[in-house]
Amino acid sequence: MTEEKALFQVRLEKRRRLEESGIRPYPTRFERDRLAAEITERFDELEREKTPVAVAGRILTIRRMGKASFAHLRDRSGDAQLYFRADILGEEAYETWKQIEAGDLLGARGVPFRTKSGEISIEVRSFEVLAKSLRPLPEKWHGLTNKETRYRQRYLDLIVNPDVQRAFRTRAAVVRSVRSFLDARDFLEVETPILQPLYGGASARPFVTHHNALNLKLYLRIADELYLKRLIIGGLEKVYEIGKDFRNEGIDRTHNPEFTQLELYEAYADFRDMMRLLEEMLRSIANETLGGTTVSFGGKSADLSRPWREISFVDSLSERLEKDVLLLDDEELRAAVRASGVDLPADVSRGALLDALFAAWIEPGIETPTFVVDFPKEISPLAKERSDRPGIVERFEPYLFGMEIGNAFSELNDPIEQRARFEAQRLLRGKEREEAQQVDEDFLRALEHGMPPTGGMGVGIDRLSMIFADQPSIRDVLFFPQLRPEGGE
Repeated sequence: MTEEKALFQVRLEKRRRLEESGIRPYPTRFERDRLAAEITERFDELEREKTPVAVAGRILTIRRMGKASFAHLRDRSGDAQLYFRADILGEEAYETWKQIEAGDLLGARGVPFRTKSGEISIEVRSFEVLAKSLRPLPEKWHGLTNKETRYRQRYLDLIVNPDVQRAFRTRAAVVRSVRSFLDARDFLEVETPILQPLYGGASARPFVTHHNALNLKLYLRIADELYLKRLIIGGLEKVYEIGKDFRNEGIDRTHNPEFTQLELYEAYADFRDMMRLLEEMLRSIANETLGGTTVSFGGKSADLSRPWREISFVDSLSERLEKDVLLLDDEELRAAVRASGVDLPADVSRGALLDALFAAWIEPGIETPTFVVDFPKEISPLAKERSDRPGIVERFEPYLFGMEIGNAFSELNDPIEQRARFEAQRLLRGKEREEAQQVDEDFLRALEHGMPPTGGMGVGIDRLSMIFADQPSIRDVLFFPQLRPEGGE
């Protein structure tokens, strides 16, 4: 028998003993009237008036000393120290207490007092078993450090690592702040379909599913964009959605195939308006979640009250190559990509070559808060072309701590030009074609009814949460990140 199975059997036996003594190890409820943190905050008042309190939570540690014991109980607010004495509880109840182990959930009633060493504690007068844990906490509750185990068994991670709870509370605060900011500016929160007959609004490989009743092939959405633009066409003018998107792509420090994104659209605005809106929104999030505009991430800091710098996608590459990158033919671009050390298939598109060059040569040098502007039209099929620079679109990508956190356009609203862009995407080959924008006839029909000049923006909520919670990986701000099955199968 393995050690794990042996420990399970020991706890199963203790559960049996509880049941034999007439104790239900999984009762319906317990009436708690205080959280652990409140007892600390109001201790002087509670001690002075000898106010009885009732707390509930998980037992983390137990220290038994014959007829007396100390235990630490944790609830959502923090920890409380419990003090058990046989002469106060009674011999029978104290014997029951001996069946309690670290990991069990307990309700306790008693009176707050201060020990001889000065620790705030609760002298327990009665207690109830609320859930008997049949598995022990990892390595005496304080040793869960293996990343893989933490991600797979997030419930254990949350039990034993308080900082993990703080990271997820920060994430929740970020989402609340985003909603509050946009609601205050008269944006309407909406919901659009996750299951879609066509995927679009981004360049990504989709997940495919099947609707049995309709006998219909459907896709999990890769973006919300084309449905939100339909609402702009319908006259809603300012809309946003915070929701799940799905992209069948690789997994790394900043990518998970299931992720949360904010997308917003504003009629009679452009990409410059989106820049200002994003700067204001990030300052608001920082003030609400951190109490100021300085954000620290990975040992570096940035003051979000300062204006962001701008760099040009096209011009920065042209300077690096010492010639206009838009005038290079495909073979010259391939040679430049090879020189950068990137290995790409021979038949990739011109847009993929440009993307690879920027990622290799320019992205690593982006450290301060930066807007990357002036993207080539080839890699921006939904953005409006600049009137003064053919081949370049009105688009930006915001970078914070060197990480791209979003994408924004002056939205293309010419239906004839949009159809031509979709058709150009159709001509891409292989994997790129699968990831390309589809020709969405229903969206084009909506666009043919007229869409006002519109600014649109998408921002990755997971990446924002990484930054504001100062977490190094996207997996650290997802409760249940995607992992290979245990055993690697």
